[in-house]
Amino acid sequence: MKNIDRLLTYPLFRNLQPTALEEILHCVHVQYRSFPKGYYLAMTEDEIRYIGIVCKGSVQMIKEDYWGNKTLLVHMLPGELFGETFVCSALFASKVSFVTAEKTEILFLNYDRVMHTCSLTCRYHHRLIENMLQCIAEKNMRLMEKIEIVSKKNLRDKLMTYLSFEAQKQGTEYFTIPLGRMELAEYLCTDRSAITRELVSMQEDGLISFKKNQFRILTK
Repeated sequence: MKNIDRLLTYPLFRNLQPTALEEILHCVHVQYRSFPKGYYLAMTEDEIRYIGIVCKGSVQMIKEDYWGNKTLLVHMLPGELFGETFVCSALFASKVSFVTAEKTEILFLNYDRVMHTCSLTCRYHHRLIENMLQCIAEKNMRLMEKIEIVSKKNLRDKLMTYLSFEAQKQGTEYFTIPLGRMELAEYLCTDRSAITRELVSMQEDGLISFKKNQFRILTK
């Protein structure tokens, strides 16, 4: 398997040595595939039997209503998992869709091989399961974060809360958000023009400064 060093930086493989990771990848029967932008990896109600790891590009978890309106729930970058919540349920049916936001490369892991130690009982399998549980917990925290953001009463408060979370995650005065304006609008459940107007207004009021996707929160 290529790029072992890069895979070792991913949360699912934390605290593993290269030889251990190679043994695990052989054990869980991985597949590496590339997809174009806008490809639906899974749709609502699809049965999911795999765990996906974003290796390059990005994947969006979206919820679509009866009329085709989309809400962006989570934007997943390299190293992050998708599908893990649903394969761990009893029904395996996805309640959301997963779609690539750009040209994306994904490593697929067979769920049954991940969750059930093989007959050879590879020495590192338990570490893999522990790491996956931590990844699920972290994804749940991100969903709770979104609930906190969208529960704000007005768009300005939603934007400020979102930007403050991003600043804290990146730990720097100047930070770059991963979402374009349309994606940000879908994430905040509003429209693109409203996002653009409010960001300009917030900059004029001295709350933030920004250029494209690079932001800075200003303090008075």
